[in-house]
Amino acid sequence: MTVRDWELVGAPNARDLGGLVGAGGRRVRAGRLIRTPALGRLTDEDLPVLGKLDAACVVDLRDASEIDVAPPDRLVGEPRLVHLPVHDPAHPVFTYVSAVLLGHDLAAYDELAAQGTPAAMAAIYRWFVTGTSARAGFGAAVRLAAEPGNLPLVFHCSAGKDRTGWLAVVLLTALGVDEAVVRADYLRNNELTASLREVLLQALGRRHPGLDPETVRPVLEVRPEYLDAAYDEVRRVHGSFEAYLRDGLRVDAATVAALRENLLD
Repeated sequence: MTVRDWELVGAPNARDLGGLVGAGGRRVRAGRLIRTPALGRLTDEDLPVLGKLDAACVVDLRDASEIDVAPPDRLVGEPRLVHLPVHDPAHPVFTYVSAVLLGHDLAAYDELAAQGTPAAMAAIYRWFVTGTSARAGFGAAVRLAAEPGNLPLVFHCSAGKDRTGWLAVVLLTALGVDEAVVRADYLRNNELTASLREVLLQALGRRHPGLDPETVRPVLEVRPEYLDAAYDEVRRVHGSFEAYLRDGLRVDAATVAALRENLLD
């Protein structure tokens, strides 16, 4: 059983990257790479389900400021915990997403809403490619995934859709998964979180009667244009994804080979 088959009430967009076809027609091994949102909202019933995974390593991409205001992750067993913050205070989208998820006051984000949240999201995705902490965090996470002792590996941010989504893109691309398949997995977030998203928007409307939900919706969704912004930045800065892995993330050919050896059937 893989997380694709599980229902985690407190993490509706958690899923196993296993089963996708990578380099040489070899499939990503089930139960090895698991992407989730932050795990602080898992229910008691979720814990034995997660326990079946027996994670060896949990990578948290959140900044300390996000972790401090969120419920602590609920984990099973004693996985290695690695904190790789991918965050830039110049981009308030990170804390905006956390504020929405946690029901905090959104008054501080009026300027962001006025600027246009879709454009801000696209800017974040471009920053994923070039930002200092982004390159350090994503590169370190890929190198961790290449080490057998860190598998199964769980990785997450706050909502499990943007930083987590781009790390999933990076890992799957390094494993040789076709871009169309990578894109489809990225976009699955909207389907998996549709009910939760509408509940959040309705709750926000009640707490903030003057709030236009359409200014919030873009940070609760993933969109093709967000991913396109990151891909475009990869091509603009590095020319190819292979060069981005090598020069941007310091993921060399030996690391890619190890990833494929340990994660493809």
